[in-house]
Amino acid sequence: MSLSVALLVLFSAVLHASWNAIVRIKGDRLAVVTLLATFGALIALPGVVLLPFPPADAWPWLIASMLLHIGYNVFLANAYQHGELGKVYPLARGTAPLITLVASLFIVGEALGPLKVLGVVVLGLGIIALTFDRGIRVLMEAPKGAVYALTTSLFIGGYTISDGLGARTAGDALAYTAWLFVLDGFPLLFYAMLARGRGVGAMFAENWKAGLLAGALSIVAYAIVIWAMTVAPIALVAALRETSVVMAVVIGVVFLGEKLTTARMLSVAVVLSGLVLLRL
Repeated sequence: MSLSVALLVLFSAVLHASWNAIVRIKGDRLAVVTLLATFGALIALPGVVLLPFPPADAWPWLIASMLLHIGYNVFLANAYQHGELGKVYPLARGTAPLITLVASLFIVGEALGPLKVLGVVVLGLGIIALTFDRGIRVLMEAPKGAVYALTTSLFIGGYTISDGLGARTAGDALAYTAWLFVLDGFPLLFYAMLARGRGVGAMFAENWKAGLLAGALSIVAYAIVIWAMTVAPIALVAALRETSVVMAVVIGVVFLGEKLTTARMLSVAVVLSGLVLLRL
C-alpha cells in the first residue's frame, strides 16, 4: 500500500468515526441510520445515471453487499441503543479486521507478509481492548450491546470482502459505490416504515439534518475505501480504516463526556503499534 493510499484511507477513517458519532449522539438511532442510508442513496443517484453500468459479473457482489449492509445498519443501530460509543464501536470495528484477514487469506487468497499479518492482528486486538478498559464486566453491564456489536462485526467482514471483490470485478470503484448506496438506501427505508408505521414521518422531520450530514460523510468515506481495495490488499485497507476507533475515542471524550482512562491510552498505543507494523 502506497503512502498516498494509506493517507486517504486514514482520512476516510476520520469521516467514518464522525458519522458514527452522529448516530450515537442523536436519540433515535434507527431514524438517523435510516436517513443516512436514504440520503446516501439520493446523493449517489446521479452517479448511477452518469457512470458506467456495472458488468454482470459484479452484480452478485452488489446484491450480497446490499443484504449485508442492511443487516449491518440494523444491528449497528441496535448496538448503539444498548451501549455507549466508546464500548460498542471498538468491539464491532476491532473484531471486523480479524474476520476480514482470515477471509482475505483463506477465501480470497491474497498473499500478505508475516509483518503485515501481525500488524492487522495487533491493530485489531488494540481496538478490541478499548472496549474492556474497565475489565470483562463491561459485557455484564451491557450484554445486549456486546452481542449486537459482535454480530455487526460479522456483517462488516462480509461486506468488506464482497465490496473489495465486487469493485475489482466492476472495474470502476465509483460506479460500484454509486449503485451500492442506491441499493442500500431504500430497503432500510422500507424496514423503518414497517418498524415505525405512521410515526416514520415525524421521525424524518426530527432527524433529517443529522441524517443528511451522516449520509454525506458515509458515502465519501466508503467510496475512498472501495477504491483503495482495488489498488491495495483488502485486509490492509480494512485494518487501516478501523483506526477510526481512535478518532471515535476522541469524539467520545470531547463531545460525549466519556472518560479517557489509562487503559484506553494503552489500547490506542497498541493500535498505533499495529499501524507501524503495517507500514514496515
